[in-house]
Amino acid sequence: MNAQEGNAQEGNAQRGFALPDVMTSLPRGPHAVTPGAAAETERLLAAPPAEIYHRLLRDQESETTLLLARHLLEAFLARGAEEAAARGAGGDTGTDVTAESLAALVTAARAELDEPLAALCATAPGTRERVLSQRAPLTLLAGCWLDTVSQPATQPSVVVNRLFGHHFRLMGEDVPHRGLLPRRRRALEDLGVHLPAVESADFLTKAGARPLTAWHGAFHLALSRLPASFLPEVVGVHYATHALGVDDRLTGMAPFLPEADLQGLLAEYVALTRESPTGAEDRARLLAAVTLVLRLEREHTAALTELAARLDGLSLDARVAEIVARHAPFAGRQHRDVRLGERSLMEWLDDPEADLAAFVAAFRASRQFKPMRAGGCRFLRAIKFGGPMFGIFDEREAATFTEWAEAIAAGAPPELDFRPDTSGDAAARGWYEAVRATRAADVRLTGPGTPDDRELFHRVVNIERFPNTLELARERAEEGLAAAEVLFRHGADGDFTDATYFDYSAEALMERVDRVYWDKLVGAVEPPAEIPDREEVIFRQKTYALGSLIDGAWSHRTANLGRFHRRSDAMLFSIYADEMGRGDLAKNHITLIHNVLASMDVVLPHIRQEEFLDQDELPDGGYDFSIHQACLALFPDSFYNEILGYNLGIEMFGLGQLRMTEIRKLRRHGFDVSYEEAHLSIDNFSAGHARQAAEIIVSYLDEVRRDFGDAVVQDEWRRVWRGYASFAYFVERRLVGELRAKGLTGRSAAPASTDSGGGPGNDSGCGPDGDSDRADSVALVI
Repeated sequence: MNAQEGNAQEGNAQRGFALPDVMTSLPRGPHAVTPGAAAETERLLAAPPAEIYHRLLRDQESETTLLLARHLLEAFLARGAEEAAARGAGGDTGTDVTAESLAALVTAARAELDEPLAALCATAPGTRERVLSQRAPLTLLAGCWLDTVSQPATQPSVVVNRLFGHHFRLMGEDVPHRGLLPRRRRALEDLGVHLPAVESADFLTKAGARPLTAWHGAFHLALSRLPASFLPEVVGVHYATHALGVDDRLTGMAPFLPEADLQGLLAEYVALTRESPTGAEDRARLLAAVTLVLRLEREHTAALTELAARLDGLSLDARVAEIVARHAPFAGRQHRDVRLGERSLMEWLDDPEADLAAFVAAFRASRQFKPMRAGGCRFLRAIKFGGPMFGIFDEREAATFTEWAEAIAAGAPPELDFRPDTSGDAAARGWYEAVRATRAADVRLTGPGTPDDRELFHRVVNIERFPNTLELARERAEEGLAAAEVLFRHGADGDFTDATYFDYSAEALMERVDRVYWDKLVGAVEPPAEIPDREEVIFRQKTYALGSLIDGAWSHRTANLGRFHRRSDAMLFSIYADEMGRGDLAKNHITLIHNVLASMDVVLPHIRQEEFLDQDELPDGGYDFSIHQACLALFPDSFYNEILGYNLGIEMFGLGQLRMTEIRKLRRHGFDVSYEEAHLSIDNFSAGHARQAAEIIVSYLDEVRRDFGDAVVQDEWRRVWRGYASFAYFVERRLVGELRAKGLTGRSAAPASTDSGGGPGNDSGCGPDGDSDRADSVALVI
């Protein structure tokens, strides 16, 4: 063990809190999926890599995507392991892997790539633009593997919090435009590369992405979908990609993450593996991931070099052929009367198998390029301002046509011996064959069945292993949201919330938030006449604990690549970062609840573990609330509005006399109060999470109004408020119990009128039993 690893290990031992286990990897299987998802995945695995790339990026809520990612990772990582074994680096067991040995591999690869990368940066501007465009589908993915590395299955963890700290910095901390990907996009634009958003349908087309580029991008996206299952690989890919710095070299940017920080992360992880029962296997997986990244970057640099050489060697005729090929799919039928040789122009352009060399030969001999007495030619006049083809070709393309016309007029002979671009195709065929020949062995075909609440909670926490439960989770979230609409009419009677429906305006929302704060959270709760005994305080904390163990989970997927565009996205991510301690494990809220439980001698397995299914410390009453939150979190595309409303409810609940009373009880018996104090402080109503949660909603609906108009705002708002009501539904046990006793609970329709401040109160059959004791009504809440 080296000194850096030893220091990391010692620091871990001195942190002063107990983690459930030393986590350097999680179980990867079995991977349970439905037969229908398996069939769709097989179709995708036979599709072009561009389709796979887009599916992984744009569909983040289906079991098919998770299974697709699992098979892709198996194919790619197996080759990394094979190459590591062939090179004899670290042996098969990983026992010889150290942070230094891995750093040495990366350093050697960096030196090897120095010359070809320098040559790529020195190419002519037009060639460099094409090279950077080809690289962009990878450049603009960097760091995606950290999107959901922090989640209920992984927190708290030394290495996960280290990774999340890097993720927070890569995202720009609290200023998104300072993040890595916005900076890279600006650097590309400064170098002449202008591309649509990475999740756009035409992104890969506009980038001119070759199959190899799409395969490499698909690997990174696959890893981003299963980071908890592939934690050693996340560490390896993260370290190797940033330390190698191919994109930094190509764009001329300074490294975003200092190498010392990257090596510190690597050393700490390797040190942790030496404490773990799976340590040798985890180090072998780490080595395979690093080896794979080096292989991929060598491959892609070679492909870019091949592309640059081809571009630099193109004749004028070949450059014209490329322009024609780009525009041919968009040519209209207005060209049917224009003839080139024996065919109409429309026939040439409509033929997907057209011989480009023959087309260029006919085009250069056509009357369109015959010199005119007044100078120029018909084609150049047609593409200038006022001509029938003005605006079709960009400035660089128009310049190429001008140069070509001048060469033709000067009598330059044709150079028609050109071939299509095949940059990287040999390596791409290797990945094509690997993906089609490889399937993960730990996939189990099975339906979701009817799990009880404990089993459902376990699956939702470990959703990477149970993709077959996704639709069940969606249904459960929708049921909770629908049931909560009963409070649209009756919410004013709540003890801690008021979910009564009202038509949205920013002023009306802030007025409601202020009223709930002052009337229900600050002034309505009286300090207890006497402090309950020790056992009662412990019991009460146990009723809160399950929700606390997934603190922040409702928003942990809202900032993924492809989603992070709105100001509200950044604001919500900032709140989640606070919940996770911004990478500081000691400030992580889930660490804090472990401290509280430890002070009461309550020892639990981690919620991800099978053993948690049989724990008997926490009562069953909390599962319903926690399941609703965890299910909602899995669908930030489908339930974005509802998550915003839920966020408002849960952040406001950290305030007021109720929290202060709980602190008094804990202190009286000598228990840890850090969790309660953290929420009372960070959720403050002046500028903390409670106020921010309301401002997030205002920001989001302002954007809706600008894009779609006032009429759409109320529809979007209703969904937001439904999310708030779903939080209130689980908090207000007394009120929901009374409504249930009166037969008023059930699914409700949209409010017909808000003149009296409420909506129609249809019914709901689910919900906790009532409780006349106001304090007891919060037993399910974190």
